[in-house]
Amino acid sequence: MASSRVFLRLWSIGGCVNMMRWFEVLAAALFTLDITGSGLDVAIVSAARTMPMFLLGAFSGVVTESVNRKQVLFFGQLVTCVASASVALLAWGGVARPWHVAVAALVAGVVWSTEMATRRRMVGECVEGRLVSRALALDTMSNSFTRLLGPVFAGMIYQRMGLAGAFGVSACVYGFAAVLAYGLDYQQTTRRLVLGNVPRELAEGLRFVRGDLVIGGVLAVTIAMNLLGFPYAALVAPIGRLVFQVSPTLVGVLAASEAFGAFLGGALLTSREPGISGRVLMVGGSMLFLACVAAMPLAPWFWLACLSLAVGGFGSAAFANMQTSLIVLNTPIHIRSRLMGLLTVCIGMGPLGILLVGGIAAVVGPMLAIDIVAVTGFVSVCIVGIVWHRRELRVVRPDPSPGDRLRP
Repeated sequence: MASSRVFLRLWSIGGCVNMMRWFEVLAAALFTLDITGSGLDVAIVSAARTMPMFLLGAFSGVVTESVNRKQVLFFGQLVTCVASASVALLAWGGVARPWHVAVAALVAGVVWSTEMATRRRMVGECVEGRLVSRALALDTMSNSFTRLLGPVFAGMIYQRMGLAGAFGVSACVYGFAAVLAYGLDYQQTTRRLVLGNVPRELAEGLRFVRGDLVIGGVLAVTIAMNLLGFPYAALVAPIGRLVFQVSPTLVGVLAASEAFGAFLGGALLTSREPGISGRVLMVGGSMLFLACVAAMPLAPWFWLACLSLAVGGFGSAAFANMQTSLIVLNTPIHIRSRLMGLLTVCIGMGPLGILLVGGIAAVVGPMLAIDIVAVTGFVSVCIVGIVWHRRELRVVRPDPSPGDRLRP
């Protein structure tokens, strides 16, 4: 029963945080586009939110092996609440500029860099080992649902209340998430953090990755997806406004379409145990997603573009679920946060991808930029999948001990 309450709070915190994350991404993109008219500027502001994951993800993984994860989660929500409230006040006073939004996004990104090693790990460990995959699938499904609602509400609220209203709403939701985190019943054995040991512990994590087929495959696919797949979202606002010529509200619908498909895909994964291997789900889902992203800007009608992204969402759901499940189920507990930190670094490749797609868009336009990057990502994931499969045929992987799987 206690574990159910812990899971419910962690799940609710994830819902709040993820909804506001994508809510703010679109609101910031619309504001920056309105002020500057530049797709590259939109990409830079979007990249500010994910850059800390690349720079700090591995460090956060080591730190949260020692520091209480509940405290990291609680103070993180307070910090993001203050950052969003500051932007709302600046906008209310009529002095907000894109660089203010970028700074707030950078602060939120620092907090986001701890997500995998804190809340996401806690979700996987607060349930029995046999329920880990389903618990993480449910968390992934709810995250997809919030990615659906976040952009839709952002487009509506930004259209009616502007930047001040949008960031005022997000500040309130972050405050509520902090209250939930404060009341979390979570026990963790902590140890003194010795900064001098951080390089050694990071090196230990890297050695584990080099010697482990599954974890290496997960990280390789994650790099490809975040460098060449998900950055398409940074150009959704220019695609919607300049190519399909729709309102901010419908831009939100376009941005939410992939999340809608991911929500349905997550519901399917939650309802039953997957009948195929985690490798096939992760690689196949990633390829489906990338193919649909490449097709989206070529659609002759707005609603067909939305449908393409919705179908791709089924693939992104499979990718996201396996991304965490394979690490939680296949790594010993003493090194798990470090590997989740390395996963965060791979996710943090996103800003480089955002800057890449933004730079290409500045030269050839947003439509062709998305196609170039997504097709490159599709080929890359295909190559990773082929190598992973061939090596898997030559390696018999021992199962992790039951103690490693079940210990909280």
